[in-house]
Amino acid sequence: MLKFNLAETSNSSYNILCLGAHCDDIEIGCGGTILKLIEKYQNLVFYWVVFSSNPQREQEAYESVKQFLKGAQVKKIAIANFRDGFLPFMAIEVKEIFESLKQEFQPDIIFTHCRHDLHQDHRLISELTWNTFRNHLILEYEIPKYDGDLGNPNFFVHLDPSICQSKTQHILNSFQTQAEKQWFTEETFLSILRLRGIESNAPGKYAEAFYCRKAVF
Repeated sequence: MLKFNLAETSNSSYNILCLGAHCDDIEIGCGGTILKLIEKYQNLVFYWVVFSSNPQREQEAYESVKQFLKGAQVKKIAIANFRDGFLPFMAIEVKEIFESLKQEFQPDIIFTHCRHDLHQDHRLISELTWNTFRNHLILEYEIPKYDGDLGNPNFFVHLDPSICQSKTQHILNSFQTQAEKQWFTEETFLSILRLRGIESNAPGKYAEAFYCRKAVF
């Protein structure tokens, strides 16, 4: 198994773009990795974009970002209000946001949805990520759901149990509108982290998993 880290020098600075179709997607898909990066590296700049929301969900999203990006430098937090489930029917407007992003921010790492995700909103965001950013490290995260579309990821980030607990509690505390959904539980979030930890032989037992389609050394 090949392992690598970001270079750590006094001049190292990394721009990280986080993309999510819905208000809790980024946190669920790569929240632990974000917490680990902030803990390990000093010079990180985040640009956080959510495409679908409503007033209540938007407020939750801002509160969640405050928790996850605490202590980090934030370039911008952008939360659009496209209708949940209808992003493919608004593709032109969504693409315009991506074109603006390309001009405004040059990321070193991009976190986005998986191309094989069965949710139509997620697939569109993944497609436009690759369509827009052609020379970047793109890591596609996974979202557990009823559709049963979890696959065989090839990129793993090992996480300490304390980070997993922080991730889970931040999500549960921030997104109260989701509390009645049967999948929105501590057990769900920790279970998938444990499974990916087993698959990657994580020393701390937990990991987040991604799909990395292209990597250049």
